[in-house]
Amino acid sequence: MRANLKTSVQTFMGCRAEYEESEIALFGAPFDSTTSYRPGARFASSAIRAESIGIETYSPYQMADLENLKIFDAGDLELPFGNAGKALDTIEAFCGKVQDDDKMPVMIGGEHLLTFGAVRAAAGRHPDLRVMHFDAHADLRRDYMGESLSHATVMRRVWDLLGDGRIFQFGIRSGTKDEFDWAASHVRTELFTVRGIDSCAEAACSYPVYISVDLDVIDPSEFPGTGTPEAGGVSFKDLLDALLCLRGLNVVGFDICELSPHYDVSGISTALACKILREMLIAYH
Repeated sequence: MRANLKTSVQTFMGCRAEYEESEIALFGAPFDSTTSYRPGARFASSAIRAESIGIETYSPYQMADLENLKIFDAGDLELPFGNAGKALDTIEAFCGKVQDDDKMPVMIGGEHLLTFGAVRAAAGRHPDLRVMHFDAHADLRRDYMGESLSHATVMRRVWDLLGDGRIFQFGIRSGTKDEFDWAASHVRTELFTVRGIDSCAEAACSYPVYISVDLDVIDPSEFPGTGTPEAGGVSFKDLLDALLCLRGLNVVGFDICELSPHYDVSGISTALACKILREMLIAYH
């Protein structure tokens, strides 16, 4: 593992604390080698940092300011293009070090498979971990085109690790029939919307929680800059309200993933991703 534990030259807005004093360690994971439709998520972390200067550090939704938090930005991990297994190992090692240092890791993906590396680190330290998963896609295939490590299999790999009843999915509107049939008896899935977030938060309130946001959960009319857009998504406001419902849980890590910035030359998708990241950092610190 190679990780920068000195402040990155270009940081996400307001995230300028030194590692030793920080509560949160933010890092980028520029990898999209299993993307099956439109690649480009490997550019998300650099775009988010660059564009974050366009929005304020202050959140009127939460009446709080990133400037008042101790957040360290480690920059991007060096991940081997084309080697998913090694990329996951690198992410797991980095997240593990951060957690062992009593800090919370926060990942900017990258494709969604990378969540598995971060969850492995969290589950190794929190055996009763729960996962909150926001996505357009179920990601529950046993394999995709013969590959067990894929953006289309990430939640099935998480289930392999955690087992039944510990994954809560929201906004799901795409998947194979086999995925939906399998999900009915193994995970809790809210199709199309984020309704039910309150009861899921209550069910997870006694456990450590990892939160994964695949940004394609948002409708492509608001968020076109993603590799696999799916019509019929939730709104930015609905997603934000759901994420804020999870405040107060024992959040031990989270990620946002699947922004592919060059599919939205307006920059609106990147700005939206910046805002979601700002709100999550404030909510779960």
